[in-house]
Amino acid sequence: MGLTSALTTALTGLKAAETQIDVIGNNLANSQTVGFKSSDVVFATQFLQTLSLGAAPSANNGGTNPRQVGLGVQVSEIAANHNQGTIEISSSPSDLAIQGDGFFIVEGAEGERLYTRNGIFKLNSDAELVNSTGQRLLGYGIDDQFRLQETNLVPLSVPLGTESVAKATENVTFEGSLTPEGDVATVSEVIQSVVLGDSNIPQPDASGTLINASPLSNAIGVIAGTGGVGTLGAGTYQYKVALVDSSGRESTVSAPISATVGTGGAVDLSNLPAEPTGDFPTVNVYRTGPNGSDFFLLGSAAAGGAFTDNGSTALSATPVDETTLTGNYTYMVTYFRNGQPESRPSELIGPQNVLNGRITLSNFPAPPVPTVDDGFPAYDEIRIYRNLAGDQNNFYLVDTVLPGSVYTDSKSDAEIADLSVAGNQLVNLDGPTVNSSTLLTNVLKRDGLAYSNAFELGTMTYNGRKGGRALGTKEFEITETSTMQDFIDFIEVSSGIQSLQLDSQNPILASENNIPGETSSLVPGGYIENGAMRFVSNTGELNALEIDLAAFRIDTRDGGVSNPNLGFGVIQEGVGQSAASDFIVYDSLGVPINVRVTATLESRTDEQTIYRWYADSPENQQGSGGTNVAVGTGLLRFDGNGSYIGSTNSKIAINRDNIPSVSPLQFNLDFDLVSGLATQDATLAATRQDGSEPGVLNSYVVGEDGTIRGVFSNGVTRDLGALQLARFANPAGLEARGLNVYAKGVNTGLPVQGSPGESGIGSVIGGALELSNTDIGKDLVELVLASTQYRGNSRVITTSQQLIDELLNLRR
Repeated sequence: MGLTSALTTALTGLKAAETQIDVIGNNLANSQTVGFKSSDVVFATQFLQTLSLGAAPSANNGGTNPRQVGLGVQVSEIAANHNQGTIEISSSPSDLAIQGDGFFIVEGAEGERLYTRNGIFKLNSDAELVNSTGQRLLGYGIDDQFRLQETNLVPLSVPLGTESVAKATENVTFEGSLTPEGDVATVSEVIQSVVLGDSNIPQPDASGTLINASPLSNAIGVIAGTGGVGTLGAGTYQYKVALVDSSGRESTVSAPISATVGTGGAVDLSNLPAEPTGDFPTVNVYRTGPNGSDFFLLGSAAAGGAFTDNGSTALSATPVDETTLTGNYTYMVTYFRNGQPESRPSELIGPQNVLNGRITLSNFPAPPVPTVDDGFPAYDEIRIYRNLAGDQNNFYLVDTVLPGSVYTDSKSDAEIADLSVAGNQLVNLDGPTVNSSTLLTNVLKRDGLAYSNAFELGTMTYNGRKGGRALGTKEFEITETSTMQDFIDFIEVSSGIQSLQLDSQNPILASENNIPGETSSLVPGGYIENGAMRFVSNTGELNALEIDLAAFRIDTRDGGVSNPNLGFGVIQEGVGQSAASDFIVYDSLGVPINVRVTATLESRTDEQTIYRWYADSPENQQGSGGTNVAVGTGLLRFDGNGSYIGSTNSKIAINRDNIPSVSPLQFNLDFDLVSGLATQDATLAATRQDGSEPGVLNSYVVGEDGTIRGVFSNGVTRDLGALQLARFANPAGLEARGLNVYAKGVNTGLPVQGSPGESGIGSVIGGALELSNTDIGKDLVELVLASTQYRGNSRVITTSQQLIDELLNLRR
């Protein structure tokens, strides 16, 4: 029995030593395996043979111990050693090491959760982080806004070179000096267009109007007979005759006709002058007193007929008008009705050259009969205007006649040119001017004496300038219903003129009025002044609005292009110390947005310097077709030391309607670095802004908390995901699956999942690896001990066998 048990006991020792050598060999084999955890063999006694249980002490005996013989050894446990391995820096950002407890979670076949300390990960073709055997690293992913989705574990990806991101501007920092010296901004730049007319008011068509030198009242053929009986006193009488048109105005007066009569005589004038067209149906007869020289109206007769002066008709007090014209004359006519706006003048009638004569006009255009919707008065008269012999450019009112009249002009230049005389006036070449409700399609612009439509149906682009800097392009659709007010509103908002009193405590100031003949203050904005468009800028030199010849372009509906020249000119210069800064910000899509901030010296006191800032952005989009470029304003205050005190407003909001960006884009203006010291000129510059254009993901890092941060080419960083680790109450109970991964075992407990650094989980080191924790020196010593154990048990077997052989030889 004893020798046999010795054999089996030694055999268990051999098996135990073999197991220990196997474990040590595995440890040594994996001494260079990243994340490998070595194992230790734990031995325990196997069975015991009890020969005696021993005895307790008694009065006669001190007691004996039990006598037991061991029956061998067994491997009670192969314990995995999960002590921390050495951390070594790696050159790859995807290499990860865990400092402390925990395991990376990877996805096995069919979605099984596996665990590993091997942190060698690479990117596959789908930009996913995988280990050397293709198992995906799991963690929290992100949505399209780079927000962590902490619900389910998903494979982590790092899409280098494909993912793009932009950053919306949140802060803009300014530097510079806003000096308290210089002119206070109390005067605005004022620009005004040419006077614009309304084509809805008809213009006379004078193409059929006739102009001729008036016919002479020729006295050569007139016969003066003296044989009649009358009451004339004795003496010599002189007569003059003048043809009279249908309007009662005379042609050139004839030469004198003399007749001598005695007492009680009479004079018969026959063969009076006549005009073949019939425009002069009568003749006026003038006469002197006996032997006199002054002619006064005596009476009238039919043209070509006779007139008898028998003394029964007394001379009137109307003297003869012998005024004549000499020069080259041109006429124009207008429609007129008392109390209503006069029409614009017709095209020129003439010219007509005359020498010591008069000019007759006939066949005037008949005024149109308006309907209810026409919007012009029922004109009932014609006004006649004429230039002067020495002034061909100005036209003066000659007279007002009925349509269909024949008019003979006998008024001298001096008579009509004296504008101090009541009723005398120059022609209004522009005619009826526009008002706020005038349709753009009816707006006329005059060029000399030619009229043309200022606008056409189509898309108009506007490119104005403010303070010498371009405002940006804005569009306005000219339709059949677009009015002057629509156009003025468009220009006002597209030019960034701010007039709304958003801050009742600090309202936008009106301008002083230095325009000759005007006294009222000027409110910023646009309006119509005497038929011209007027725009009042905000105060300060750099807020001055400019609209030049190329500011407007219309792409007409028929495919043509026109460039309206509205003739804007400066009628008041802007005054005021100011500074401006142009810069670019970015919206949430990375779209660049141009912004200008202009600061003007609004006031100064014994204690403070106050500037007002105005912000413009041509990219401001508010509603369909929104064109308002003004995006903010506020006051800046500086104390007596030139230090910035604060602002009534430091926010800008830029609307991004009709664009899939976050709207509005809001950002803060930081003026902390701007001083109020007395420099020679005011300066303002945007030196920093924290937005960025779209950038491509080109690198990434992993933080200690497991967050994967992507670094984009524009300098922006974004979360790409977050590692999740797992720890176990008994990591030694994990089931090794080979290839450096473990599965949850029956004695591990449930995995505690969390971010690195929480819930007792270790931290993650990016760009590093945890080496094997094999202790080669210790294992080599244990290997010697295991081999010694093996050899010792072999000797026991050999000895037992020899003893058995001796027993078998006893029978010999």
